[in-house]
Amino acid sequence: MTLLYTEVEEELRAAVRELLADKCSPSAVLDRADSAAAAGTPYDAELWKALARDIGVAGLLIPEELGGSASREGGASAREAAVVLEELGRAVAPMPFLSSAVLATQALLTAAGQGAGGGIAEELLGRLAAGEATATLAVSFAASPYAPAAPCHENGAALGEDGTVTGTVTGVIGAEAADVLLVPVLLARKTEPCVGLCAVEASAAVRVTPVPSLDLTRPIATVSFASAPARVVARAEGLEVPWVWEALMRGAGLLASEQLGVAEWCLTTTVAYVKERRQFARPVGSFQAVKHRLADLWLEVVGARAAARNAAALLAEAPAAGPLGDDAAVAVAVAQAHCAAVAVHAAEECVQLHGGIGMTWEHPAHLYLKRAKADQIALGTPGDHRDALAGPADLPAPV
Repeated sequence: MTLLYTEVEEELRAAVRELLADKCSPSAVLDRADSAAAAGTPYDAELWKALARDIGVAGLLIPEELGGSASREGGASAREAAVVLEELGRAVAPMPFLSSAVLATQALLTAAGQGAGGGIAEELLGRLAAGEATATLAVSFAASPYAPAAPCHENGAALGEDGTVTGTVTGVIGAEAADVLLVPVLLARKTEPCVGLCAVEASAAVRVTPVPSLDLTRPIATVSFASAPARVVARAEGLEVPWVWEALMRGAGLLASEQLGVAEWCLTTTVAYVKERRQFARPVGSFQAVKHRLADLWLEVVGARAAARNAAALLAEAPAAGPLGDDAAVAVAVAQAHCAAVAVHAAEECVQLHGGIGMTWEHPAHLYLKRAKADQIALGTPGDHRDALAGPADLPAPV
């Protein structure tokens, strides 16, 4: 296993970066964030279509036999998905890639691996791979992969005997852009509890209500289902939700790459700025205190890159469905515990070392700080991931 980027990964990076530089510059993202609140369109549908269909990022985790590009024999994998997330983080792009091509896709892959659902999961994966549809996993973005909440009547959804879903789910990302919502539900049973994963097509029976979000480029919403027609993709006895656990766990590992992209942009932009900004007849970057802060930050970013790449590499080696091994689970926890803090620190330094301009709305630095802070509490906090390391690493948990 190597943590270095392959030639294919670098080519994918170049294609994504070129498209984002042309269509999703920081100023364009800022303009869209300004108008999103009034227009209700946080995502750039045309840019997502170009990424999903033309470059093919929507199918990076989907097997070739289902129309995607993932393969154990030289095809795409979590490594390529991580490269895309790095570039999306670098651009704080308002794209539903994480919600659709990672979280929803992984939930469907896990369901398909169970061999249940009558081929519904495979059909949905084919639509996602072709860029014909966008999906989201209807769970809270703040849910921890180590203790995913089971659906309940008070805060969740249930499938009625008439085959419709009713209930409310809070804190969902990507719901505004989703054509299909994958909803963990309680199934109607008179004896032992049973849960399932249902596919609900966007319709008048599905109400998406945006709620205030710290990250202007990745809004969250409350999704309400009022007897929405649904298809059962998978089911399981008890209250365990394996599809949700797998999606959150692998999503957390790949989210570290997005955090790496945020940190790299902040470091690169800040270094460039302090070289140009002059004070007392010399560049600000020539002052020793500034040099030390940026040197320390560079070391943190290098460590974050190693952690994120290690998590992506081990996820790429793991089976597409099924529980992760201890090595991959440890890599995910280490990557999230470290990269989340590095991204926030890099964004804070970016704002501070830009001086007055960094404090203004007109400069995009605040978008990166908000993305970093929102990502820090998404898919498990750094504390959750450090606690999870105690068992596999045979170390005492933090107190």
